[in-house]
Amino acid sequence: MRNDKKIYIPSSPLPAPRTGLLTPFDPGTRILKAGFQIAPAFRPIPVDILFEKDVPLKLRDGVTVHVDVFRPLGSEKVPVIVAYSPYGKGQGTSASVMGVFGLVGLNNNVVSGLAKFEAPDPAFWVAQGYAICNPDIRGVVDSEGDSVIWDRQDGRDGHDIVEWLAEQAWCNGKVGMSGTSYLAVSQWFTAAEQPAHLAAINPWEGVSDVYRDLVMRGGMPDVGFARQLQEGSFFGKNLKEDLLAEVEKYPLINDLWENKIPEFDRITVPAYVVASYSNTLHTAGTFRAWRRIASNDKWLRIHNGQEWPDYYDERNRADLLRFFDRYLKNVENDWEQTPPVRYSVLDLEGGDRVDLPAARFPPTDVVPTRFYLDGRSRTLTLDAPAAEFHASYAEASNPNAVSFLTRFDEETVIVGYPKAHLWVEARDADDMDLFVLVQKLDKYGTPLQAFTVPNQSAMAHDLTDHGATILRYKGSDGRLRVSARHLDEKLATGDVPAHSFDRVEKLSPGQIVDIEIDLMPMGLAFYPGQQLRFIVSSRNLLGTLMPAIEEYVGANSGQHVIHTGGGYASYLQLPVKARK
Repeated sequence: MRNDKKIYIPSSPLPAPRTGLLTPFDPGTRILKAGFQIAPAFRPIPVDILFEKDVPLKLRDGVTVHVDVFRPLGSEKVPVIVAYSPYGKGQGTSASVMGVFGLVGLNNNVVSGLAKFEAPDPAFWVAQGYAICNPDIRGVVDSEGDSVIWDRQDGRDGHDIVEWLAEQAWCNGKVGMSGTSYLAVSQWFTAAEQPAHLAAINPWEGVSDVYRDLVMRGGMPDVGFARQLQEGSFFGKNLKEDLLAEVEKYPLINDLWENKIPEFDRITVPAYVVASYSNTLHTAGTFRAWRRIASNDKWLRIHNGQEWPDYYDERNRADLLRFFDRYLKNVENDWEQTPPVRYSVLDLEGGDRVDLPAARFPPTDVVPTRFYLDGRSRTLTLDAPAAEFHASYAEASNPNAVSFLTRFDEETVIVGYPKAHLWVEARDADDMDLFVLVQKLDKYGTPLQAFTVPNQSAMAHDLTDHGATILRYKGSDGRLRVSARHLDEKLATGDVPAHSFDRVEKLSPGQIVDIEIDLMPMGLAFYPGQQLRFIVSSRNLLGTLMPAIEEYVGANSGQHVIHTGGGYASYLQLPVKARK
């Protein structure tokens, strides 16, 4: 049943840059022989593949969608992995997908061109005895219906696709899901519907709350990426959801937005979750979902790069194969001995540590430690300043930020969930959009950053000087509109603030309020002499997720005042690993 709060607009046909060699509707079964190469830029396939194209699949409400299935030849029954997303199932050879690979510095020959964008490659998985199902989901390309954006409807449709696949004569009755971004998000929704034959999921970075992660992070209507997602995807013949209009009409949490949060407590299937510290769209949502899912068998790996090179890395793919072999083929391969958490610690100078084992995240030896802001000295101290002192800036001035520093005299590792607890005041305004950032400085005070992708060209430098945060990591950031400061008592913890976003609490003249801001999870090493800088600003300190996205500008005016010390003990809480 359609949610009556949803707003729809006409969709449009798939444009040329999004069209691949397999896009044209051409139902039928064919055999791709070992050595087949779909185009010169792509990897030849290593084994014969039976390719069933544009197979009709009827969903519970009568809507017919079309799927492509790649599977091994022969009579042996095999498990299948679903790649659920609105990115056309035939787009693997499109100019758009090839361009994104170029952006991050991946050679297109790491895949066969048969894979959907951000999805498992049939060339690899069929050779390992798996089938791959690439659906054109509801409302996309030639599939019927009206499309939605990250919604529980995805879960219902995903459930029906899983159960249909399990009934196919060639399937062993076990279905898995894998992929990054949209393909990760759809797994939360599908698993929450508890399809009987879904045996394992592999969400590889993705949002888990459309309101908090995508369109209203920190209570700010930052819709740059949502616009790109809505206008650059969901091409089809009927209608598509107008997320941008919904944000404007429903700025506070309501049942429409609740419907775009998976029911985490219903996700009980084995899950291998992959996250990073550096994706300003996906990081918070991936960690949130991993914390909240009810699966008894769940694993978290936190890598030190960008998700696409990480996903197609041969070592990581072999690791995923062990997971799926265990749960989709019942292979006794000791996967259960894999540490529940494998995390990374960045140093931003080439000495990152990866695959560090832990029983949980943050690791058990991490101590939440308060670093108090001192407005007089502009430092961070372990003891709260006795005297009150404020630091301030005018929103229209340069600088429109204030910073606080601490220098470490011995190696210090920060790994876990940082948060800011600040006492703030707006002068000549009744609200504030605040942006915060934890930044690492070398011993000379120079900010340290690191590329997350192989592309470190001159153009990549230009793109990432401000913005393109998926390509270069600059620190852990957070944001909050102060009128949205009310905490959600059910979701907030001592480490991770969570806001209800169900009310607007404007400031009155002279009113000083305390707020909590969640920053992105982090893993960062500091060596003797190096410094940590904490910045509070009225401007977006990192810029946009990707190039060519419209940047959000804070809705600010007047003067921002950060109160410190005395009765206004503002602090930055950092997860500090205990020294041995």
